[in-house]
Amino acid sequence: MNDLAALTALLTPEGQALLAALRDYDPARELAVASRLRRDHPAELVTAALGQARLRQRAVAKFGADDAYRMYFTANGVEQSTRASVGAHRAARMEALGVRSVADLCSGIGGDAIALARAGISVLAVDRDPVTAAAARANAEALGLADLIEVRCADVTEIDTTGYDAVFVDPARRGGRGRIFDPEAYSPPLSWAVLAARGAPHAALKIAPGIPHETVPEEAEAEWISDGGDVKEAVLWFGTEPGARRATLLPSGASLSGRGLPDPAVRPVGRYLYEPDGAVIRAHLVAEVAAEVDGGLIDPTIAYVTADALVPTPYAAAYEITDELPFNLKKLKALLREREVGTLTVKKRGSAVEPEEIRRKVKPKGPNAATVLLTRVAGAPTMLIGRPAGGPGR
Repeated sequence: MNDLAALTALLTPEGQALLAALRDYDPARELAVASRLRRDHPAELVTAALGQARLRQRAVAKFGADDAYRMYFTANGVEQSTRASVGAHRAARMEALGVRSVADLCSGIGGDAIALARAGISVLAVDRDPVTAAAARANAEALGLADLIEVRCADVTEIDTTGYDAVFVDPARRGGRGRIFDPEAYSPPLSWAVLAARGAPHAALKIAPGIPHETVPEEAEAEWISDGGDVKEAVLWFGTEPGARRATLLPSGASLSGRGLPDPAVRPVGRYLYEPDGAVIRAHLVAEVAAEVDGGLIDPTIAYVTADALVPTPYAAAYEITDELPFNLKKLKALLREREVGTLTVKKRGSAVEPEEIRRKVKPKGPNAATVLLTRVAGAPTMLIGRPAGGPGR
C-alpha cells in the first residue's frame, strides 16, 4: 500500500475506527498492539493507522490535542508545518489588513490554511505532492473548513494568483541532507517567492529566522517570531511597512519595532542583567531593549543588556546579579557550596563552556537556587551569579 492509498484507507469507517482506538496508545507497546489489531484488520491498514497515530502524538505540541487527533499528517508535514499559535498570529495580521482571500503556495498539510480559514479568509491551498495535498484536503474536511479551503495539487510556479488579496509562500527549507540555509536553494527559491509577492496587494513569505538582513528586500517588512521564548520563524511582509524590522513574542503578542537606534554603549555590569528574547536578537533590536531599560551592553559582541534599575519589559528576561567573577570553576564551586545552592541554572552567551559540564563539575547541593551566566564582560571570560528578577513579563 503506497502512502496515498494508506491515507485513503484511513478515511474509511474501518480506518477511522482504528485511529480512534489508537488515540492514547503507548508506542512502547506497539508490537503487542499491532499483533492484536491484525487479528481483526488488514495488516497494511494497521501499519498505516499506527504510523498516523504516532504522527498525531508528535503533532500535539504544534496543534494541540483537539486538532491533532482529528488531523492527518505526513512525516514532513509534522516537521515543517507552522505551529498553530504562529499561524493564528499571521492570520490575524492578514485579517487586520483587510485580506479576504489568500493563495497559500506550498501549503503542506494545511496548517496555515486552517489558521487563515478560521479567521474567515478563503484559501487556495496548493502543494505539488499528492499525498500532502490529500492530507490538507482531509484536514479541511475534518475541521469543518472545507467551504473556505480549496486544495489543489499542482506546481506553485504555475498558479495564477490574480484576484487574490494576498499570497502566502512557505518554501521547503529542508532537503535530503537536512536544513537548507541558502534562500536561493529553497523550493521554490526565495527570489521566485519575492516576485510572486510583488504581484499581489499583500504577501507574507515564511523564511528561516537566520536569514541575513542584507538579503531582505527593501520593500519588505521583516518580522521575527518566537513562541514561549523559542524563535520559530521569520516572515517577510509585503504591502505593510517597507523596511520595518519587528520582533513578535507569542503567546503574549508583544511586538517590538525597530527605531534605527545606534548600538548601545558598553558599560560595567550593574545590578540587573537583561537577556533579550531570541526574536529580539534576530531582529537586531537589542538597542531598543537597552533604551527601554536605560541600559548598556556588557560587551560589544554579546547580546546581554545591563542596567541599575529593574524595568519590567516583555522583551527580555531580567536577572538580579549578586556576583561578578572571572571564569574559575574552583571559585564557582566554593561560592555555591558556601551558599548551599542545590538548584543551579546555567546559561551561556559568548562562552565555549557547556552548561552540563559546569553542573557536573560543581556538583550543586543544598536547599537554595541560583543562576550562573557564562559570558564575556569587556572581552574577558566572566561568571555572573544571580537570580531571576520578576521574570520576562511575557
